[in-house]
Amino acid sequence: MKIAFSPCPNDTFVFHAAVHGLVPNVPKLDVTYADIDKTNYWAAEGKGPEIQKISYAALPWVLDDYALIPCGGALGRGCGPLVLTVGNDQSPKALSGKRVAVPSERSTAYLLFRLWASKVVPGGIGEIVVMPFHEIMPAVRDGKIDAGLVIHEARFTYQAFDLKMLVDLGQWWEEDTQLPIPLGAIVAHRSLDTVAIEKWIRASVEYAWSNPKASEAYVMEHAQELSREVAKSHIDLYVNDFTRDLGDAGFDAVASLLGRAGAEGLVPEFDLGLLRK
Repeated sequence: MKIAFSPCPNDTFVFHAAVHGLVPNVPKLDVTYADIDKTNYWAAEGKGPEIQKISYAALPWVLDDYALIPCGGALGRGCGPLVLTVGNDQSPKALSGKRVAVPSERSTAYLLFRLWASKVVPGGIGEIVVMPFHEIMPAVRDGKIDAGLVIHEARFTYQAFDLKMLVDLGQWWEEDTQLPIPLGAIVAHRSLDTVAIEKWIRASVEYAWSNPKASEAYVMEHAQELSREVAKSHIDLYVNDFTRDLGDAGFDAVASLLGRAGAEGLVPEFDLGLLRK
């Protein structure tokens, strides 16, 4: 069975046991390591593996063909994307008419940014520039872009680029909605036994927590030059109870994000009921 997830520490930590045959009833997995800026479009175009890690923001494009698996993903609190600048003006108006780099236009980070900016940036953003997330902080530092929307481990490392945080969009979202932040989702093609997939993904999560040292070499192999301390911080932040099971709070957060985005015309119309089917 083919599966795609990112090389980020949270994903390799979660799927280590499944990939290495350490939990029962898992088919042999053929893994593609790809960030969500690729899998979001693969799933929407009917390409790529049968199981994929995508952004929750991309669900409206794929739910007719893919089912949301309510475990294995990334959703939580205190783990939202950041908007970074180098300027002394740290007010939202500083972004008016400016160029902002984002990692994907089908990411939760992008939806949160657009929802926030529509409320607080007078006149709106000038231009959105999509670039790989690891290139964003250097581009802001070097003045190639006015501000950057960053995700993943960048929240732990941006100070090394002499950047300033204009807003923590996760904090804004949580204060505005009282809900956690939906980031990365696991989806499986509806032709598959999604109940069985849910069981072995949850078993892989449980194994990772019970045997945290077992995945360490695998995590660091794919950690994109992160230190062990940063990789551990990444895992501790993004792998939580919502990774075990979305639950009602998780589903409510996803529905709220996509409902708001739909009202702003940021995602296509879709049946919210498909989130639980």
